[in-house]
Amino acid sequence: MNFTRVVDPAGALFGLLLPVVAALSGILLTKTWEPRLPAEISTYWTTTSPNGFATPTSSAWTFALMTVLFGGGCSAISALAPAMLMMRRMMLVVGLSVVGLILTVQVVMLSIQLDVFDPTDTELPLWPLGLGVVLGAAVGVTGAAVLRDYRRRVSATHPPDPRLPRATTPGAVADTVGFGTVGSLVLLALLGIAPAIAVSLLVDGWWPAAVFVPLGLLIVSRVRFQVVVDQSGIRVVNMGMTALRYGIDEIEGARVDLIKPFDDFGGWGFAVKGPRNFGVVTKTGSAVIVTTACGDRLTVTSARAEEMAGFLNSFADSRFRHDHDRTGNP
Repeated sequence: MNFTRVVDPAGALFGLLLPVVAALSGILLTKTWEPRLPAEISTYWTTTSPNGFATPTSSAWTFALMTVLFGGGCSAISALAPAMLMMRRMMLVVGLSVVGLILTVQVVMLSIQLDVFDPTDTELPLWPLGLGVVLGAAVGVTGAAVLRDYRRRVSATHPPDPRLPRATTPGAVADTVGFGTVGSLVLLALLGIAPAIAVSLLVDGWWPAAVFVPLGLLIVSRVRFQVVVDQSGIRVVNMGMTALRYGIDEIEGARVDLIKPFDDFGGWGFAVKGPRNFGVVTKTGSAVIVTTACGDRLTVTSARAEEMAGFLNSFADSRFRHDHDRTGNP
């Protein structure tokens, strides 16, 4: 039965419901604290000092709208079951980081104005920026881990073309593509740790580390993948989670070709070129190109591309031989 789920329940919970709950929580908290707040509270949109004033109710609804539009707008894609799992996970982490940031700033903004006669004397601390991002990202990673891949799976009806490479003794191969461990640490230092230290010294506080380091980790996760080929098929692992997987029964064939990431995919890292054409392209050179019965094509640049292609085709052959021996059908 070719049934494709439209909504991932976990994605709906984390990507749709949580931003709405966060927005409503801000409104409820404002209503609860309203008797202790000034008639007009200070708002902080660009600095730590007040740069505007609004009634508590109008401020609460503004924060709620921002939470749903910006945070929820990013994370909502995680609920779309047919969408690419890797993209759904990434957008969930980004969206909930934004939700955490907005809600934390709102709570702290209200708390510093409780029982205050003159709100112009208040000053918003900067630590909520870091705390909010960290809390939101943590919830986002938790949600990303429970998202499932509901894409439609179709079994191949014929073995790979005989002209495609085969392995004499097929086995398993795992290759880290993209930045290695040293390169990843250097990139994290340049994009996460160094900016965090520089801004922390500038503002005399620790909060920039909680913003820049998670951002650096998010960027690094986009340039480092592990590709595993074995008798079950091929899978791409990102952020410690399987982001893309094709079973051996889905694979129609695997070939090797020379790939230039920017010429062939318009970019570097995880890329999509046209419908159902995916690439993990991290260097110019040999790549294994896997075609599947559902119409997807996966391209992975790797120094072990020839080995991967031979293993996949040989495993696919074995699968057809096994089916033939079991059923007696040609």
